[in-house]
Amino acid sequence: MSTKPKYTEEDIKKIIKEKKVEFIKLQFCDINGQVKNMSLPSSQIDKILNNETMLDGSSIKGFRNIETSDMYFYPDLSTFTLLPFREDKTAGTNVARIICDIHNPDGTPFEGCPRANLKRVMKKAKDLGYEMNVGPEAEFFLFKRDANGRPTMETHDRAGYYDVAPDDMGENLRKQIVRTISSMGFEVEASHHEVAAGQHEIDFKYADALTSADNIITFRYAVKAIANLNGSHATFMPKPIFGINGSGMHCNLSLFKNGKNTFYDAKRAHQLSETALYAIGGLLDHVRNFTAITNPTVNSYKRLVPGYEAPVYLAWSLANRSALIRVPAKRGNATRVELRSPDPSCNPYLALAVILEAILDGVQKKTKPPLDIDKNIFKMDDRERKRAKIETLPGNLYDALMLMKKSPIVKSALGEHIFKEFMSSKLIEWDGFRTSVSPYELDLYLERY
Repeated sequence: MSTKPKYTEEDIKKIIKEKKVEFIKLQFCDINGQVKNMSLPSSQIDKILNNETMLDGSSIKGFRNIETSDMYFYPDLSTFTLLPFREDKTAGTNVARIICDIHNPDGTPFEGCPRANLKRVMKKAKDLGYEMNVGPEAEFFLFKRDANGRPTMETHDRAGYYDVAPDDMGENLRKQIVRTISSMGFEVEASHHEVAAGQHEIDFKYADALTSADNIITFRYAVKAIANLNGSHATFMPKPIFGINGSGMHCNLSLFKNGKNTFYDAKRAHQLSETALYAIGGLLDHVRNFTAITNPTVNSYKRLVPGYEAPVYLAWSLANRSALIRVPAKRGNATRVELRSPDPSCNPYLALAVILEAILDGVQKKTKPPLDIDKNIFKMDDRERKRAKIETLPGNLYDALMLMKKSPIVKSALGEHIFKEFMSSKLIEWDGFRTSVSPYELDLYLERY
């Protein structure tokens, strides 16, 4: 398990001096998963470390109204890192980043802060003796930019799965990304070209839920910044191109207790413990209800359609990649279940909160999953799937929101404030999509009628 560095305030001040850090970015995440920040001169480090930096919460979607807008940054010292892609080599100065929780004026965690909310759910797990580890696999596309620097829809190559240079024209850029995030504390395990043209994946080592969520937002931020410096545009949009695979963010999940993986049991079938099966049961029981969180955009559901290796069928398997959940072959402390539906547009703090809540519910209620499926579900017809009692994920954002609306588990995982604000924001997004006129409609109807 990867661990965070144990920086003290004096360590940070020393690094600022030695590395000539000119600015410090205080970063946080809004409800929609967008990274926000306030940049301060490094001379303000004492103010930063004393939690004295204020934020106008009324300016952040889903935070506070104008009458109660004062909030404070509470930095997590373990997330302090230099941003290599913001280095000014001419001046010899650097820029650093610290991820923060948002707190109320009285010092209590703000209930609408996604990061603070995840910590609340993690404490619930810790009180039961558990810690969830997560290994995310975030995919992304690289597109060319036009003469004005705007993103085009032309992928930067036409390569495919595991292709090599010169077909894989992203090899050097991936290498640069790997070097950069490694210098920021990531332990990168693999990188490769994905199935679709212009699509890539970089995998980093699993960690506890909070560190993993921090890593995901840092990874997305770094990838987009590095691509931009190289004249490309990186996007974590789930389905940017019709007719080819979309981008997912498979999550490898395990529960540890007293330093041991509770999903492993050498004496049971497939060496999977009862806890592992209950976790799978909890995920299958609640995944339709939390899909609006793990797949939060209108575009997410253009990826979640049959075909294109999209995991839409509620089943689990030991190896079968047509199932929503599979159990990779490794055992011992590496035993894990892979939830394949999330996509990289999600807010990772909210996504991991609902996933953890669902797993805990399954473990506490001893929810038994159905039998595992070893057939290719993609090749089954409707009658075969019905006979096997295999349901599907919701087909659009509105249906997903209506399922979420009725779920006490999702509401418990998010808390009342985030639940209400997320629902409101996404219903507005859906209504905008529902009432807009698309190029598809104009092409089909404008001359015909």
